[in-house]
Amino acid sequence: MAGSTPNGSAPKWRFACQVEDIPSDGGACVSLNEEQIAIFNFSRRGQWYATENRCPHKQQMALSRGMTGSLGEQCEPKVACPFHKKTFSLVTGECLTGEDYKIRTYPVKIKDGKIYIGM
Repeated sequence: MAGSTPNGSAPKWRFACQVEDIPSDGGACVSLNEEQIAIFNFSRRGQWYATENRCPHKQQMALSRGMTGSLGEQCEPKVACPFHKKTFSLVTGECLTGEDYKIRTYPVKIKDGKIYIGM
């Protein structure tokens, strides 16, 4: 479970969607509390991640459509914005292309085929 709540408190779990709504080894966007949340399914690894959908570089709601993959020896999961290829860690939200951008990450919980996001 990656991510943290904005104020570091215990998350309030919100139903986001069904597991089958998110493509295998890909991402999709849901709306929760008037925010666009990108959810990523790394099915080969059995891992799920959630971030804000907004790329901070040009303020575009696009990360859910980005290219996912892994970086380095630790195989850190990442997403690259489909427009300008800014790449972000799905664990920490840090920009991996050496720039001073960061995205918000959220914890993910899967239960009975449903995806919950901690907010």
